[in-house]
Amino acid sequence: MKTAFITGATSGIGEATAHLFAKNKMRLVLCGRRKEKLEELQTILSKQTEVLTLQFDVSKKTEVHDAIATLPENFKNIDILINNAGNAHGLATIQEGSIDDWDAMLDINVKGLLYVTKAILPTMIANNNGFIVNIGSTAGKDVYKNGNVYCASKFAVNALNKSMRLDLNEYNIRVSAIHPGLVETAFSEVRFKGDTARAKKVYTGYKALQAEDIADIINFVVTRPYHINIEDLVVYPTAQASATMIHKN
Repeated sequence: MKTAFITGATSGIGEATAHLFAKNKMRLVLCGRRKEKLEELQTILSKQTEVLTLQFDVSKKTEVHDAIATLPENFKNIDILINNAGNAHGLATIQEGSIDDWDAMLDINVKGLLYVTKAILPTMIANNNGFIVNIGSTAGKDVYKNGNVYCASKFAVNALNKSMRLDLNEYNIRVSAIHPGLVETAFSEVRFKGDTARAKKVYTGYKALQAEDIADIINFVVTRPYHINIEDLVVYPTAQASATMIHKN
């Protein structure tokens, strides 16, 4: 039984991936900040597979290290790491942007990914085996107005993904990035700081990608024969042609 470690597992793509992996009988380590949601997922998914939850904030280096250090023996050998935790805060020009928002995005989207990967890698290297999937964004391929620091954080994920492949090649570790376009999750609600009406407009007038769509793609990528590494995958909803072009009814 393979063991998968999923960050940002309490909502959106992370939660959908946890459900699909459980259905496919993977052992799960589910990580997030919301204790109640983690407990709820553990109760539901434990009916299908072995589940362990870790409550920590990926942007807190000590929390990440201490939480991962507590993994029991049967969960220590992580076969698949899904670096999914990420966020967007605000949508403003560089001159009007909030430094607090910038810090939150860089701390979670970039440093959080690095902290978790650093903590998981020693075992993968020792085993000469493993798969790291970094959830990026089309914002890491194409900038858009007012997206400045969020786009920068996802360009960093894209660069780190490519660098990881080079650094880890000799250890037989696969590395992949999946870059979704517009996915209908709580993403926009977080970006707009709880303004649900504004967030809803982002997904109105066309069919956005769903969290389950991305989970299905993640599952496809990680279940290829080991000699296959899908290194970089971009996925848009059909209505979206670029970061700024969306055909709405």
